[in-house]
Amino acid sequence: MGRKPDTAKPHSSGAASPRAVRRAQPSPVFLGTALFVLGFVSLFTGHIVTDADWSRIRGRWQSKQVRNYEPINIWKSRYSNLYYGCSGRSTNFRSALPEKNSTGYLLIATSGGLNQQRIGITDAVVVARILNATLVVPELDHHSFWKDESDFSDIFDVDWFMFYLSKDVTIVRRIPYEVMMSMDKLPWTMRAPRKSMPDFYTDEVLPILMRRRALQLTKFDYRLTNELDEELQKLRCRVNFHALRFTNSIQTLGEKLVQKLRVMTSQYVAVHLRFEPDMLAFSGCYYGGGEKERKELAEIRKRWDNLPELSAEDERSRGKCPLTPEEIGLMLRALGFSNDTYLYVASGEIYGGEETLQPLRDLFPNFYTKERLAGDDLKPFLPFSSRLAAIDFIVCDGSDVFVANNNGNMAKILAGRRRYMGHKRTIRPNAKKLNLLFQRRNQMGWDIFSRKVKKVQRGLMGEPDDFRPGKDDFHEFPSSCICQRIPVNRSVTA
Repeated sequence: MGRKPDTAKPHSSGAASPRAVRRAQPSPVFLGTALFVLGFVSLFTGHIVTDADWSRIRGRWQSKQVRNYEPINIWKSRYSNLYYGCSGRSTNFRSALPEKNSTGYLLIATSGGLNQQRIGITDAVVVARILNATLVVPELDHHSFWKDESDFSDIFDVDWFMFYLSKDVTIVRRIPYEVMMSMDKLPWTMRAPRKSMPDFYTDEVLPILMRRRALQLTKFDYRLTNELDEELQKLRCRVNFHALRFTNSIQTLGEKLVQKLRVMTSQYVAVHLRFEPDMLAFSGCYYGGGEKERKELAEIRKRWDNLPELSAEDERSRGKCPLTPEEIGLMLRALGFSNDTYLYVASGEIYGGEETLQPLRDLFPNFYTKERLAGDDLKPFLPFSSRLAAIDFIVCDGSDVFVANNNGNMAKILAGRRRYMGHKRTIRPNAKKLNLLFQRRNQMGWDIFSRKVKKVQRGLMGEPDDFRPGKDDFHEFPSSCICQRIPVNRSVTA
């Protein structure tokens, strides 16, 4: 069996080695191609390529290569201070139409848990802008798996939401009574296809909205494409990262838990464990619990219609299964987090309970949850899953390192938010490759295992140039809203 993690081996975050820098030298093919392209630029634009131009091109290539070999500071990217969130309105982005001049009232019924609904709310504002409509404060989902009766104003600061976006979209709490009384028919109800283009809304939705004066879009989640122009993408960022502010009671408790952790430690890691029964059932994965596990998860799986039959082995080999709590702990220890690291675990009911969590507690004894930190302060929130999720969101957002155990909605939104707020360290497990390492862990010593884990996690550690999936999700990679600071060159004279 592999040796236990050695807590006496601190993780190095020093500079790149000379060998790494030597590897980063541009190849002759690269240099030749770049010179050829720059020559064409000079020929057709009249712009003379200067030494400074060439230096910038070569420097960008070199820095990317050096990053691939240099040791990683596991707590913070050394490049994070070079980037910042930029989602301001341009001077060409006209102000919102007044309510009386809009094309009608757009009602939105969101779907899913808190963060799925957050995505729906964000896109609802953009769709209202596309339609030149007045947006009615969105209606939250009371009928999903979580059965949470919370309204928008129970979770989000509705006054701030309306005020912050007032220059972008006109928002009202409800359709005015006199308008409702003057309508011949009730608002039209329809459902947009997933990831619809703006043309769908202007061609299919707008004519009905203008004819009926009010229209409701139902199950509104992921109903707008990722492919929008930059101004609309920036509007998405203004909604998600600024306008959607939690109510005072939720925000106050969340920040109180962050402060409790900060009193105990200067740095902490937050893990969105996502190992609840519904998640495991939905994923179609199997974790070795025998026939009892198979029956329990199969029964939960019946709650969703039209889910395909899946092979648990195939899903795990494809990296589609959440890591177990123990696997998350082993990955973190292998990356260099010692066993005295403070860990905040955001989660609902863990499948298997304390027995499943114990290996993670053994690896990180400083183990905290909202229940442990908040005590009786949590009681008013216990009947409401979305409010509990909001508290977890705040504590995870306030962490130095955030670990996402799946590619769900909370993971995407927090990853995007942390990039926007300065590329705070965010770790996405390479589940596909880690699965192979966990299977072979008994065949290698701890040092070899640790080195291999660090290698497979390259590009998934929240660096500005992280690997991206083939189809970016804008909520996870809000590239239109992230700007790079231009380094100031300081010359030293003798």
